[in-house]
Amino acid sequence: MATGNAVNDNGLEQELNLLKQQYERLREDKVRTEQNLDNIGRQLAELEEQAAQQYGTSDPEKLSQLLEEKRTENSRLVAEYRAHITSIVDGLQKLENGGGQ
Repeated sequence: MATGNAVNDNGLEQELNLLKQQYERLREDKVRTEQNLDNIGRQLAELEEQAAQQYGTSDPEKLSQLLEEKRTENSRLVAEYRAHITSIVDGLQKLENGGGQ
């Protein structure tokens, strides 16, 4: 029976070593995750500060609203520019066709 106990002891020791290795990997993962979280937190704070400086707010809903307003304004400006270019082209065509006299 002493041999059976020695085998059992060796098995427990191997399992304990594996558990220690697993614990160390988990501890290292925890440290890396905490560092990543800290870095992401700093980046978020920097981006919020930058948004507040550029747009007057860092609130995602207000930023989304500002983006929609800018898109609407850009669409309006493009439409106005398109109409202006069209009127220039029409005027040039009339001149070329002798309609401007």
